[in-house]
Order: sequence, then C-alpha cells, then structure tokens
Amino acid sequence: MSSFKSKYQDELIANAAYIGTPGKGILAADESTGTIGKRLASINVENVESNRRALRELLFTTPGAFDCISGVILFEETLYQSTAAGKPFVELMKESGVLPGIKVDKGTVELAGTNGETTTQGLDGLGQRCQKYYEAGARFAKWRAVLKIGPNEPSELAIHENAYGLARYAVICQENGLVPIVEPEILVDGPHDINKCAAVTERVLAACYKALSDHHVLLEGTLLKPNMVTPGSESPKVTPEVIAEHTVRALQRTVPPAVPAIVFLSGGQSEEEATVNLNAMNKLKGKKPWNLSFSFGRALQQSTLKAWSGKDENIKKAQDAFITRCTANSKATLGTYEGDATLGEGASESLHVKDYKY
Repeated sequence: MSSFKSKYQDELIANAAYIGTPGKGILAADESTGTIGKRLASINVENVESNRRALRELLFTTPGAFDCISGVILFEETLYQSTAAGKPFVELMKESGVLPGIKVDKGTVELAGTNGETTTQGLDGLGQRCQKYYEAGARFAKWRAVLKIGPNEPSELAIHENAYGLARYAVICQENGLVPIVEPEILVDGPHDINKCAAVTERVLAACYKALSDHHVLLEGTLLKPNMVTPGSESPKVTPEVIAEHTVRALQRTVPPAVPAIVFLSGGQSEEEATVNLNAMNKLKGKKPWNLSFSFGRALQQSTLKAWSGKDENIKKAQDAFITRCTANSKATLGTYEGDATLGEGASESLHVKDYKY
C-alpha cells in the first residue's frame, strides 16, 4: 500500500496544488494568544480579543493582498472571528479565493532523556478537531516540530520522535479532509556554519519522508514548510546565492517530486532578507520539481505592525506596508524580485528570537 485512499483524495491533491500556485504563498496568522500578545506589546497595544481581531482584519481586508496569497493559517480563535461589520473571516477568504488553514498542534514539550530537545503535543483528539475545523471551513492544517543544532543535537531520538509525530498528524489530517503542512523547523540559534545546517536539514527531512511513507501519507496532498539552510545566528552571514544553493541542494536530496510545493518559514530573518533569499532560490538554475514559495508570519507582518501601532488612523499606512511585502514575496516566488520594495519601518531588522515559541 503506497498511500491510503481517503474519500477526500481528489480534494486534497487539488487544494495542495492550489496553495502552491506560482506567484502566491501563505500568510501565517496563527500566532497563539501569548505570541501575538508579545507582538502587540512591542507597539504598546493591549492583548485583548478586540485588538487581536482588529490586527487580523487589517491584514485580511488589505486591497490586493489576497492576489498574492493562496492560503492563510489561522489560530483557532481567528477561525471563528468576523470583521467589525460582522462578516466571518472564513467567508471573506473564500470570496477572495483564499483557502483558510488552521494550526492544530498544542505547542512543544521537553523530550525526556534529551538535553532540552522537544516534541510537539496535540495528537490526542486530533481527528475530532480536524473534523470540526473542516466543517468550519478550514482546508489545510499546520503542525510545527522544532529541532535545534548543538554539539550533539539534534539527537536521533528527537529526529525520530518529531518525524513520526509529523507523519501521524499528516495522515489524521488527510483522513479528515485537511491538507497537512509538514513543518520540521531547525532553529537558527547557535554558532554553527551553513554546512552544519545543511547536513542536519538533510538528516531531518530524510527522516520525515521515511515516516510519511511508513504512515501511507498521500504526498501529492501535502506541503512542506522547512527552514532555509543558513548559518547559525551567532555565525557570520553569507550571501543569498550561497543560502539558495545550499537550501535547494538539501531539498533535491530529500524531498520527493510528488510534493507540489515547499513553503519556507522565515525563521526570524528580517522581512527583506527572507524575500531576497526566496528570490535567489527561484533564480537558481537546476532541477526544482516543486514550487518554492513562502509561509511567512513575522516576515510579512513586522513593518505592518509598526505602521499600525494600534491606531485606526494608521490603517491605510499599515495596509500599504502589508501589500508592499505581499507583492515583493509574490515576485520572489517567480524569481523576479529586484529588491525594489519600499522598506517600511522594521523591514530590515532581524526578527530572531532565541528558542522561538509560536
């Protein structure tokens, strides 16, 4: 048995391909209440439901933004929220041809027997939750596994545990009509060089695709959300071309061509860095059987957040900053970004947070 036969098979394949449409990508707006609280605190805005809703409405109603976006990952609260005028966000997206997605994991916990490595929780009751989210309009899901690079990390135990967690999540999603985004994030924290990151990325991705195969996951109905291959946060920077070369090579060695699209996480890079690196990958010559796109949270929202600052009179300015980043990333998925975006406040500052919790 290669992949199981879900009654949703054709829908899963169509939706995964749709999300991977060239020129489009994913807006990750699935920050947990705690994480969005930190973002709001950075602009002195209180972390209450009305402010969280206002920020997300600002993003979702930006004129033209959804021309560059094929899917939006939501936190559970947002899946059931509406605009100030009372239109459900899910309805707004569907009218704009955007697929709603949902974060389904319950965060990370320490993996016993390791040096502070983690595994992701949330498998209990996942099938029922997926059913409920599908009924609410979600058509894809996200689960974040986190690995770190250290003297002896990631351990075989952490790689195996996280790969199998991702595979079990993926098959449960597919049984319930949701396209799973497989996200094994290798944190950028540390002094390692780019070659070490490449070697670890290859080991982790190889383990993930072995686990997905063991669980009979339909690869055509999945997406991969990996880290870019970069030097560690305490290591000297390299050019976008070097990042592109190392990243694409790691993917060529590990990711089957059955996967329709690879949507990168920004991993604490600045808005502009993430865009320029994605653009360099799409300009690179060579075999790339999957569409290379984005699934950015911080790297799509930072300058928008700064421009808004929680004030209604700044909504237009904030939406201008957001459409600028959306358009730049849309071009980067085609390898046509010229670095000509007007940089908003915060667009070139590093968004790295050590041991980042989502």
